[in-house]
Amino acid sequence: MNYNDKSRNHRFYGICRSGTGKTLRLLLGHKEAEIVWYGSRSYIDKRYSDVFGNMFEIVDDKCLDDNMDELAEKADVIFTATPQGLCASLVNEEILSKVKIIDLSADFRIKDVSVYEKWYGIEHKSPEYIKEAVYGLCEINREDIKGKRLVANPGCYTTCSILSLYPLVKEGIIDPNTIIVDAKSGTSGAGRGAKIPNLFCEVNENIKAYGVTTHRHTPEIEEQLGYACGREICINFTPHLVPMNRGILVTAYGNLTKDYTYEEIKAIYDRYYASERFVRVLEKDVCPETRWVEGSNYVDVNFKIDERTHRVVVMGALDNLVKGAAGQAVQNMNLIFGLPEETGLEQPPMFP
Repeated sequence: MNYNDKSRNHRFYGICRSGTGKTLRLLLGHKEAEIVWYGSRSYIDKRYSDVFGNMFEIVDDKCLDDNMDELAEKADVIFTATPQGLCASLVNEEILSKVKIIDLSADFRIKDVSVYEKWYGIEHKSPEYIKEAVYGLCEINREDIKGKRLVANPGCYTTCSILSLYPLVKEGIIDPNTIIVDAKSGTSGAGRGAKIPNLFCEVNENIKAYGVTTHRHTPEIEEQLGYACGREICINFTPHLVPMNRGILVTAYGNLTKDYTYEEIKAIYDRYYASERFVRVLEKDVCPETRWVEGSNYVDVNFKIDERTHRVVVMGALDNLVKGAAGQAVQNMNLIFGLPEETGLEQPPMFP
């Protein structure tokens, strides 16, 4: 690891693959980071700024291939945002002995390899590293992430769902097997590739559910909330595509295990998140909105008790490109290298 090499001014080196453009933007403003490799399979030998015009006269480098062996010699940390299964096929002991990897795909998020293979429909190429990989939800697994060499960066739906529900599941406030998660995402959550369902005329003036009962984030949410309550759980998760660029809004429902007052549940959320820089528990009756977290690493959460149905309604909002992906990856990087967790992530939300 090159972080302690004084000739490099205490900087570590990173890579942004195709699909992690937001990671690049954050790292350019990170006082301890220097990018040495812009990886891509689709744009090899093209200038990065020709692919992302917002980087004109900011990034002049060309996109390179994904030679992991060479990367491991040049970088201290590699961010991978690759198709499912690819990172798992590239990782080996020699590479991991030289470099840290923060994987933005789902290859190492699910601990049960049979569950991964069932939901993703592919064979896992390096199951021996699944146990070692740390699930990189910083607010919950902070101590486990520090210094680790392989971090599975959670996705946007899962981050918002888990952080919104975690205190109530952990404390036994709700029956986890009654959880229903209704989630909505902007179109950037589907990536930049040209796909007919994501064309303007297909998305504009429309909202639709997709992946109903089959979405791959379902077992990830179940597994992590299952750890919180100490047993396997089964939930309903339904995502929706809405006509906006970015943002995740989660509305989740769960049966209360007994009668609770607003003050009792609010005290639990405050106990879990009062000292968390990037989780904001909103004031009473204020519902999270995607516009108030846009462009930031913040997650806004809140809840309402429905006394009539004896349920609690939990709400969460985040920017799927920041806390739901790139921002969380940088937050994980900071933890791995012992840097202040908020480094490079202090931008307040944008409005309008």
